[in-house]
Amino acid sequence: MTIIWTQRALKSYFKVADYLQEELGERVVNDFTTEVQKVIEQIDKMPNMFEVSKKYKNVRKGFVTEQNTLYYRIKPRKKEIELLIFWDNRQDPKKLKY
Repeated sequence: MTIIWTQRALKSYFKVADYLQEELGERVVNDFTTEVQKVIEQIDKMPNMFEVSKKYKNVRKGFVTEQNTLYYRIKPRKKEIELLIFWDNRQDPKKLKY
């Protein structure tokens, strides 16, 4: 399947990376980037492995770190996996839109 990054996913990814760079430094950004790559590889190999979102049945959530979750959607007809958003788990879940 093809991995598709939405604009929201790109924006939220860089927002997390920028925050980590400013607050915690390059090593933590590298660790985050590595974990994101691992999760995307897992999703690519086994798209259904992560938990289904409670909000939408066709959206799943892959845990990147304790603080960050990647929400994604599987589009079997198009043979695509659409990355929707990176979410800081410490935020109010009512504000989550994807």
